[in-house]
Amino acid sequence: MFKGVLIDKNAAGYQATLAELGEEQLPAGEVTVAIDYSTMNYKDGLAITGQSPVVRSFPMVPGVDLSGSVTHSVHPEFHPGDRVVLNGWGVGEMHWGGLAQKGRFKGDWLLHLPETLTTREAMIIGTAGYTAMLAVIALEQHGLTPDRGEVVVTGAAGGVGSVAILLLAKLGYTIAAVTGRPEERDYLTALGAKVIIDRKELAAPGKPLGRERWAGAIDAVGGHVLANVCAAMRHRGVVAACGLAGGMAFPATVAPFILRGVTLVGIDSVLCPRAERAEAWRRLAADLNTATLAGIAREIGLAETIALAPRLLAGQVRGRTVVDVNR
Repeated sequence: MFKGVLIDKNAAGYQATLAELGEEQLPAGEVTVAIDYSTMNYKDGLAITGQSPVVRSFPMVPGVDLSGSVTHSVHPEFHPGDRVVLNGWGVGEMHWGGLAQKGRFKGDWLLHLPETLTTREAMIIGTAGYTAMLAVIALEQHGLTPDRGEVVVTGAAGGVGSVAILLLAKLGYTIAAVTGRPEERDYLTALGAKVIIDRKELAAPGKPLGRERWAGAIDAVGGHVLANVCAAMRHRGVVAACGLAGGMAFPATVAPFILRGVTLVGIDSVLCPRAERAEAWRRLAADLNTATLAGIAREIGLAETIALAPRLLAGQVRGRTVVDVNR
């Protein structure tokens, strides 16, 4: 038997509980993993609370990412003892995820963990950091370099934003951080942000085009914030959109795109091709200072995840939350 967070929906309603599970309950898959760590992401908060129909089948173990060691495998690429990491692919939504002590998965969903990272460090990075790296790579692929000008990061005190600032600072960019929590100014400055912007400046309907401010952007908020960021991009600026904490709507015009040549790039971390995932994790292992990384994380046990979920959705959780599933 092993422990896991179990979500079910029945006559009693939608509920998440800490449950005792048997290995025979695990879904089909080629690789069985003894999980060391998972994380709490925005999507996990939605799954646990039921505030959005994230979970597609019941019962479900949430957790969109995990790290651990292989205990059994019929996949040629993985063997018992291999350290692995998994992000996305519908785990925690359509396939049992990482908020449990064991999991079974398709081999093609897994990656070998870079040798320089521990399983805990991998989950300090987690889906949030992996998504941030995909966004940074997208900016680079569209020609952004540090000499082009300032880069703005929205949702800056959250998981994606925190890692994005660490990465951009390490790469030499000047960073403006947008946050709805002005009390996090010192935290964001310590990560590497040079300018702190109150989200209120961008959260209301704005003009089709604003003053040219930024050469690049990583947006984890969506809604009016994303629209106003696009409107304030410099000529040939690049925006990587990777989140919707502020809503799914995009109340913008085509003006930034046809008058300034702004590029809006969507970041899909869930179904991203395996080769791109591997490159993102290679870059994360190379570009992140693990000592600095530890400063953006808090650790909780498996039993604490259910109570944390509503706070996460309310924007009350800073940085990254690592879940030690074995305590």
